[in-house]
Amino acid sequence: MSKILITGGAGYIGSMLCTKLLEEGHTVTSVDLLKYDKGSLNHLYHNKNFKLICDDIRKVNLMKKLIRKHEIIIPLAALVGAPLCEKFKKDAISTNLGSIKTLCKYATKKNRVIYLTTNSGYGIGEKNKYCDENSPLKPISLYGKTKCDGEDLVRSKIKNHVCFRLATVFGHSYRMRSDLLVNNFVYTAIKKKKLILFEPHFRRNFIHVRDVVSAIIFTMKNFNVMKNDVFNLGLSTANISKIMLAKKIKKQYKNLQIKIITNRKDPDKRDYFVSNKKIEKKGFKAKISLDRGIAELIQIFTNDKNKVINNY
Repeated sequence: MSKILITGGAGYIGSMLCTKLLEEGHTVTSVDLLKYDKGSLNHLYHNKNFKLICDDIRKVNLMKKLIRKHEIIIPLAALVGAPLCEKFKKDAISTNLGSIKTLCKYATKKNRVIYLTTNSGYGIGEKNKYCDENSPLKPISLYGKTKCDGEDLVRSKIKNHVCFRLATVFGHSYRMRSDLLVNNFVYTAIKKKKLILFEPHFRRNFIHVRDVVSAIIFTMKNFNVMKNDVFNLGLSTANISKIMLAKKIKKQYKNLQIKIITNRKDPDKRDYFVSNKKIEKKGFKAKISLDRGIAELIQIFTNDKNKVINNY
């Protein structure tokens, strides 16, 4: 069993990942400021193999010590999403990129690093072509740029690494978010009974948060055959447009009205389909369908009256 360091372990992916790794018998340390959700790790404090350090990953001496003590490092802490990064540009650069520079400086060949970035780095894809790992990265937002630059650093500086370019994540987490596209569409459908779409043809790839966690655990178990490479990570049956997603939700939530507005632009210009063949050839395939995820989210947003606190 491994000693694992996760930055941002209280976040949307991190809280699910910490939970699963502890179930698998690993020792997990997380560094997180608990800025958005103070309670997403409450269910883990009983576990003697779990430790939370409530502190800032930009503290170089802190991270230097922790990097040396842990075998596997999964840096998830970041200002996530284009609006948040635009609002706090300096913090976005120092957190998303500065912390990765620190990691690259102090990681040795004893460390194994699994780095997650966003496939929003593909920006606007070609009309009838899937983006694969050789497609050019053309991030539109500061968020996309900091994450792509972080990937470049990890790939060039760290001896043992695996990088994932994540599809848009959906599904329930201990630190819930309703701003991610599938989650947001279902949340809006339940609360307002109406979805208003701009540029409904824009395409995206999706993946359930539990499949992201499964992919990380698969990588830990198969590190030597995957190391020093980059993989798209998404659900291959979930390369769909916004209007297709809205119709999937309407199938399960009949009260939903879908309205398309033609005279407004979507501020999020991402538009691409993504190939996940490379990771699938290594033996990992995302399994949780969009339909299952939508059913899960309908139950959550209908029955859970707790307020969801998003990043911005």
